[in-house]
Parts: sequence; C-alpha cells; structure tokens
Amino acid sequence: MSAANLDTIFGALADPTRRAIVARLATGEATVLELAAPFEISLPAISRHLKVLERAGLISRGRDAQRRPCRLRAAALDEIARWTQHTREAWSGRFEQLDDYSKKAQAKPRGERNKNGRKKS
Repeated sequence: MSAANLDTIFGALADPTRRAIVARLATGEATVLELAAPFEISLPAISRHLKVLERAGLISRGRDAQRRPCRLRAAALDEIARWTQHTREAWSGRFEQLDDYSKKAQAKPRGERNKNGRKKS
C-alpha cells in the first residue's frame, strides 16, 4: 500500500459531494445523470468530481451501448480498510501500554503527603 495512493484516495474522499457519489455507487452502478440528480451543481462539475474519483481508483466508468455507467472499485476501498486496520492495531497497542503503565503507577506506594499534597520531608 503506497502512501501516495492513500493520499490520493483520502484527498478524493475529502469532498462531501464525492463521498456522496461513492455512497450512491455502493448501492450499484449509475450514470452521470443519475449521480447528478440529487445535487444542485452542473453536469460539468459532476464530471470533474468523477474524474477525481476515477484518478484515485475509487470508481471506473464503462460503456454499455448509449449508457456510460460508473461503478465503485472495491480495490481502493480494500486499501483504505487495510490502512485503517493497521492504524487501529497500532493505537490499540499504545492504549494497552498506557493502561499497563497506569496500573503500575497506581500500585506503587505514594508515601505520606501533607494537606497540600506535597511529600512530607
């Protein structure tokens, strides 16, 4: 998994319109007109969004007679899932280490303290 590819994918998904397009394509293929329907932006603007998603490898566009359906590409989503799982495992390990440290610190005797919370000499 290349960092540059992840940057491109996450950059493409940074825009709410593109995320909505990806969400729509998760339910099945759609044409540009079908994808544009819920948005109050021009067809050229939708096409630009689709080009960004296509360059990121998130969608593919085909040709079916007169239709040009767009499809979600699972490979890019798998790459995101692998990165997310790796990151989750790293953070889980860090939280476990912090928990262990906290338990050890609480188990140590703290010594006598005066009413201000300072150690007695």
